[in-house]
Amino acid sequence: MVNDQVVNIHLPISKSIANRILLLQAIHGDPLMRVSSDMPDDIIVLHDALQKIREHKKGEPLTLNLKNCGTALRFLQVHLDKCYPGEPIALDGDPRLMERNGKPTSQTTSALILHGVDVPVEPDESPYITMSRKLKKSFSEQRERSYSETVLQRSGLSGEAGLLEADWSASSYWYEYVAIHGGELLLEGLQDDSIQGDRIVAGIYADHFGVQTEFVSKGAVIRSVSPKGGLTVKRSVSETVYQPQAVSIDFSNCPDLYPAVALTCEKLSIELQSSGTERLRYKESDRIEAVQKHEVRNDHRIAMALLAADYLPLPSLPQEREQLQTVIAKSYPQFLSQFESVCSQARKRDEDEPRQSLDHIVPIKGVNDDNLGKKHALSKLIHASMADYVWLHDDDVIWPFVLQRSDLAATRSYSETVLQQRGLIGEADLYILPLRMESQNAEPSLLEKLQIVEYAAIQELTMMTAMNGHAVMCSGANLVVRRKVWLECEPDIHPEIPSGDDMFLLEAAKRRGYTIDVIDTPEYTAIVRPQTSWRAFWRQRMRWAGKAPHYTDRDIILCGFFVVLLNMLQILCPIIFIPKFLIDFSLVSRREPKASFSAALLLEIVYPFYLLVCLIGGLFRRKEW
Repeated sequence: MVNDQVVNIHLPISKSIANRILLLQAIHGDPLMRVSSDMPDDIIVLHDALQKIREHKKGEPLTLNLKNCGTALRFLQVHLDKCYPGEPIALDGDPRLMERNGKPTSQTTSALILHGVDVPVEPDESPYITMSRKLKKSFSEQRERSYSETVLQRSGLSGEAGLLEADWSASSYWYEYVAIHGGELLLEGLQDDSIQGDRIVAGIYADHFGVQTEFVSKGAVIRSVSPKGGLTVKRSVSETVYQPQAVSIDFSNCPDLYPAVALTCEKLSIELQSSGTERLRYKESDRIEAVQKHEVRNDHRIAMALLAADYLPLPSLPQEREQLQTVIAKSYPQFLSQFESVCSQARKRDEDEPRQSLDHIVPIKGVNDDNLGKKHALSKLIHASMADYVWLHDDDVIWPFVLQRSDLAATRSYSETVLQQRGLIGEADLYILPLRMESQNAEPSLLEKLQIVEYAAIQELTMMTAMNGHAVMCSGANLVVRRKVWLECEPDIHPEIPSGDDMFLLEAAKRRGYTIDVIDTPEYTAIVRPQTSWRAFWRQRMRWAGKAPHYTDRDIILCGFFVVLLNMLQILCPIIFIPKFLIDFSLVSRREPKASFSAALLLEIVYPFYLLVCLIGGLFRRKEW
């Protein structure tokens, strides 16, 4: 479904398709497709060159200036050889184009195919060559039906019959923009069944950057939904160390996507492991180096990618704007004006939005500087805040992706987060957010594996009960609560007990009739670490168990009773071990698909005895953090 407020982007027609159609028309002597000033310069250059060739007198010298259009150069080299052999027609252009005049490329092969040369099909054939085969076949079929002139002069962007399509390469800068800034855009004219190889951009951004594509009658709606890449953050009391996850992409068949993808990764601190980029050094610029140094270098794709990533400021002076527009017009003349419009609307939306929701959630660290404990430090922090909502995290937790990707110095970092896109903020008073336990070791120890399995089961039970309206658990390691709710519930969080602020908050909120909801999506998942020693493990479990006698919520008490009952029955009647294990492991697998089966089996065997030790030990634990 398309949001009424979504911004519509009119994409240019595909240069790859349009230029191949122009060459086919020239080969067959058909009228050339009409061009206009709002089309990419590369199409206009090839069109004008083909028209001049058609109009020139045989035997007279002719020099064609192809500017920096590599496609025109390759196509015309073959075209002149096949259709005008021996004619004194010279090809010229910008110095950079002449530097690129080297060995044959996929464009050379495409031109041969369009001229009817029998080129064998290779198993790993370039999408551009495949495109040429399909277009040649479709073009021939349409000529036979005698309406090629009518069809080929249409823009094709309305979805009607025709060979032209909106440009998937041009869409990459909008995917980049949405991945970095969030939001939602309608890219007019994009087709799901496109013959363009750069159609793969939708899959790349869905798999690695959480940008969803939804095809509608007018084109494709893209929106930031669930970031898959991101940062692994190792945080301690004294420091934050960012470790980027790696994204591996082969650009052999989609080289034009490299600038947008590379700068998306850089902006989101994701390591890009790229291959198939050898020829990028011989494009309009050395695109590998241009991306690394954030330099436009008269390269349209670099300029647009830098703009989308905020590495290139919008020009303020008319002369600067004209220079940038000249560069971009090579493939996307409307991009600069469209980009300025999108940025302007984003600023206006931020200014018009009431200052509420996650806009006010700026990460601030509460410090136990008076040795009165965590709850006192938390109380000072929340009392001092002016936020509508407070997002709670323990100090040793790895923040969710939406916090990692934001500018912590910004006051409106979260204006386009998933919560607000879904309209959730303002409906619930307390949100239970997901947690995952991950070891820092490549091969977790047995103790760590056991904790990972246990934590996955606890998390699945937490989410299931909360979604069914009977929340029995939550964790202050990842929790969003309305500030006024926390303040009202503060007297009931038991300041005399060192821990348990989260569970007592849940109880108090339920007792007062506040609404509780769940956000169970990857970008809101925080990472916790398992205890690495048995001593630390048992101290943590004793602390958890020590809160149990103070619970008064009916759902919490009933859940705890059934857990204890089932485990005691397992001791008395071992036969129930099998169905109990199957149920428990299904819970674990849903939350942690890679959980160790052997660790889960061992935990199931010892859990009844472990539970008894925790319950008894928790009654005698020392009251200290």
